[in-house]
Amino acid sequence: MSGQRAKSLRIVIAGAGSIGCFCGGLWAAAGHSVTLLGRGRILMPIAQRGLLLTDYAGLEQQVEARHLRCSEDPAVLAEADLVVVAVKSNGTAAMGRLIAQYAPPDAPVLSFQNAVTNVELLRQMLPGRDLRAAMVPFNVVPTGPAEPPEPPETPGAVGAASAQPGYHRASSGEILIAKGRGHLGRFLSVPGLPVGETEDITGVQWGKLLINLNNALNALSGLPLMTQLQSRHWRRLMADQMAEALRVMQAAGLRPVSTTPLPVWMTPHILRLPNWAFTRIAAQMLTIDPTARSSMAQDLMQGRITEVDALQGEIQRLGQAHGVATPVCDVVIQLIRQAEMKKAGLPKLQPGQI
Repeated sequence: MSGQRAKSLRIVIAGAGSIGCFCGGLWAAAGHSVTLLGRGRILMPIAQRGLLLTDYAGLEQQVEARHLRCSEDPAVLAEADLVVVAVKSNGTAAMGRLIAQYAPPDAPVLSFQNAVTNVELLRQMLPGRDLRAAMVPFNVVPTGPAEPPEPPETPGAVGAASAQPGYHRASSGEILIAKGRGHLGRFLSVPGLPVGETEDITGVQWGKLLINLNNALNALSGLPLMTQLQSRHWRRLMADQMAEALRVMQAAGLRPVSTTPLPVWMTPHILRLPNWAFTRIAAQMLTIDPTARSSMAQDLMQGRITEVDALQGEIQRLGQAHGVATPVCDVVIQLIRQAEMKKAGLPKLQPGQI
């Protein structure tokens, strides 16, 4: 492969979904040995036909099947130089047990997960290991079939399901990982996927959580992210929710670090601006595909349990612990729970209903 690096790492993506397949594919294209550990319905098409990785800025990277190892067997963790945990929050404990059982004790473990509690749970389950939190700022959506194609009815016929599996990065940003031993950021930075290191990953995670609170609002809106951000009514609700979370964090003594060029305290004020001012000041927030939706919106559309408990739920728990009311988060959690139980696609609400 082109782009062979001075040091090739054996990377196991533990829970390869959209983020894991996208990052793993770019690492494989750059010369790392990558194993995708996950569900067969996702990995079988990749093992057969490889991956096509694209993004909003024009990236187009083909990754041949022979350059990726796909497995449902957690024993592959035993071969890892590095484990990247990419499961949703409700799968963290199960993956932690598998890493403890199979992965080498000296293999660093990176949590590429949303929310702030996953890495703490992993730390409790994996004492003494080089375990680091990470912040992945961008959104990735599948663009190819998620399951193996059905056999063609006519010999030689090729249906739409035989298209190459793909993943598309719909928004921008640089991955940040906690600074530690070695230079993981340097080795993991590859064409199309910059990875930096930070001394304050906890602050960065809380800053990302503030942004991720919109995942639920986007799901409830039934709108693409771009359309939602262009609506001042929805931005005002986003601002109210963020301001509520900032009050809770202040009471808890937390100092979130902005994951955008805007300071965290200023973001609610920017969101409330008229459209003409918002589009000028917050242009980077609009650097997303017009059709992109949040990961929580995708979960609801697929009938999956969401991560609302690790996002709005974390603000709710902190608020209760420090005597700060969280009425917006309370209602959002309730509405998401109702949508999860229906499992009938996205509700379509107006911001005034929350």
